Amino acid sequence: MIQSVLVANRGEIARRVFATCRRAGVGTVAVFSDADARSPHVGEADAAVRLPGNSPGDTYLRGDLVVEAALLAGADAIHPGYGFLSENAAFARAVHDAGLTWIGPPAPAIEMMGSKVESKKMMAAAGVPVLAELDPDSVTEADLPVLVKASAGGGGRGMRVVRTLADLPGQLEGARREAQSAFGDPTVFCERYLETGRHIEVQVMADRHGTVWAVGERECSIQRRHQKVVEEAPSPLAEAVPGMRERLFEAARLAAKAIDYEGAGTVEFLADHAGDFYFLEMNTRLQVEHPVTECTTGLDLVDLQLQVANGLALDATPPAVSGHSIEVRLYAEDPAQNWQPQSGPVHHLELPGSAVEFEVLRSPGIRLDSGVVDGSAVGVHYDPMLAKVISFAPTRTQAAAGLAAALSRAQIHGLRTNRDLLVNVLRHPAFLAGDTDTAFFDTHGLDVLAQPLASAETERLSALAAAVADAAHNRDVATVNRSLPSGWRNLASAPQTRTFTGTGGDIEIRYLHTRYGLTAERFDDVSLVSATARHVILDVAGLRRSFAVSRYGDDVFVDSALGPVSLHAAPRFTDPSAVVAEGSLLAPMPGSVIRVGAEAGDSVIAGQPIVWLEAMKMEHTIKAPASGVLTELSVTAGQQVDVGTVLAVVEAAQAEGES
Repeated sequence: MIQSVLVANRGEIARRVFATCRRAGVGTVAVFSDADARSPHVGEADAAVRLPGNSPGDTYLRGDLVVEAALLAGADAIHPGYGFLSENAAFARAVHDAGLTWIGPPAPAIEMMGSKVESKKMMAAAGVPVLAELDPDSVTEADLPVLVKASAGGGGRGMRVVRTLADLPGQLEGARREAQSAFGDPTVFCERYLETGRHIEVQVMADRHGTVWAVGERECSIQRRHQKVVEEAPSPLAEAVPGMRERLFEAARLAAKAIDYEGAGTVEFLADHAGDFYFLEMNTRLQVEHPVTECTTGLDLVDLQLQVANGLALDATPPAVSGHSIEVRLYAEDPAQNWQPQSGPVHHLELPGSAVEFEVLRSPGIRLDSGVVDGSAVGVHYDPMLAKVISFAPTRTQAAAGLAAALSRAQIHGLRTNRDLLVNVLRHPAFLAGDTDTAFFDTHGLDVLAQPLASAETERLSALAAAVADAAHNRDVATVNRSLPSGWRNLASAPQTRTFTGTGGDIEIRYLHTRYGLTAERFDDVSLVSATARHVILDVAGLRRSFAVSRYGDDVFVDSALGPVSLHAAPRFTDPSAVVAEGSLLAPMPGSVIRVGAEAGDSVIAGQPIVWLEAMKMEHTIKAPASGVLTELSVTAGQQVDVGTVLAVVEAAQAEGES
């Protein structure tokens, strides 16, 4: 029997596996890179082993170091999690060769599914419907659009949609670089791209005695950059199309049996709206979105993985599915800026009510699976997912409403996130009708879906609350006359002024504390009920509103039932050294310069790529903001840059007639 498990992963998935191990009485061992030295998963393990370095290639992708760590810590089993080495057959063999138990499928099964090119041929032979694979060198105009995919991995890494033959060489090159960085294998292939497909997958669980369960299906159609954002079980499409679920389950079982599968795995399909589907790939591991299957079946899939690895024989059939579960991935990113990843501190993350962590929900509620805690820092070396937030309820409508409410009222302080987008999706009529596909953001407009939950008026009210709370804080720390209002004078004086920057620009708050109460300019129908440094109550046109105010340096977060607001307290004076030249291209995040596309003195056009950055396992292109001359290029390939670094300066060309 397994006594101690090393999780060859980090963050949320390591914490998820540890939670089940603790419930099962199994010991835990963590591994960590230098960047993860203070990660919560390190402190939660019984023992932790350092993997020197920061990049995945130096740490979590070093199977030899991971095996050495397990032996050093006395672990007798390794759980690979997902990502990194989880689908690496050579690593699975190395674990076996070291005398350790591998909590995953047999190495030959991983190997057979490891190449998406070869796996499709095998699935076709087994009777599973497939989309034809295309040789990148043989793609013609008639094949367009095509999807470039990494053969050795998933998660959106190394994936590109190509609509013109002229774009194909550059997209292939970029996809190969990403695939090499993320999976250590640059092999890519092409397949026909279905613009409005439905992404549906089947969770399978198999034992070594020949039993294969099709546990349930999940729909994961809402994606960004080919990476899932919203997942749910069961699938609205499979619910609507008679007989589709049975066909999906049969195809998934055929796929698992064809490779003598063992353990947890996922067979992924791309379906059309009529219910016809095609094999995409088989993930020979646990999936990020496994909690929605757990909540609708009552199964702890990680516990089942442990039991299967111990030789457990599954029952003849899996438990029945009941209720509905929806999961969203909370990312540190800015959807409105082309999903730009964010890095920096997580000051505070808290869901309202009694959300549980890493537990299977069996009654309506909210579950949080997170890799961060208050004070965590999100760096540039790994995926910027902060947490998975999961709801469970008797119906899909209830699950969506409960999850949207929990997210909208969550206190998320620090990084910019995709929270507002997630809530807008969950409340969108098309989503509630089950009309979801992989083109959801294009169909309904990313600019609309990424709109802030808080209105401009809510932002103004929140800025007023922030100003009043700041005044209360000043009185709390005052050394004299603490009982007097901030800025108090015997005679009428100039108003107190505070300026904040919000999503709509600067908001100037001008107010006076008088003997009759608070008087604030342009807030005629607002009166102050009470104020402390962290809590302000305002009467707004006869409605009492409560605002929770949190400040971290110059960043202020105001949470209320009207919507979350993030503000930046503007400095009273501008630091001249902080001013950058007009036309400067700034690094949007810390990262490594992959290459540059022009030289100082070159003429450039608006939108022309100037610098390519790699951060968070993705490539980011920095483009010229206007047509003109590249007067300054400050970086070279291979250089590390911090957020805000001036990469280049473009002097815009003057229009005719200007002087």
